[in-house]
Amino acid sequence: MPKFFEGKLQAEGKKFGIVIARFNSFIAERLLEGALDTLMRSGVKDKEIEVARVPGAF
Repeated sequence: MPKFFEGKLQAEGKKFGIVIARFNSFIAERLLEGALDTLMRSGVKDKEIEVARVPGAF
């Protein structure tokens, strides 16, 4: 059985950058949605998040 670690993310007032690949976008977009949802539920504001899209594969 895997070991789980849980805690409260204290993200208010911090800035975040997310890099997402255009390659396999059907997977990457869902991961981005989950990351953004988690950050917003943790108190991060839109203006504190930057998303960079990159090719991801040649």
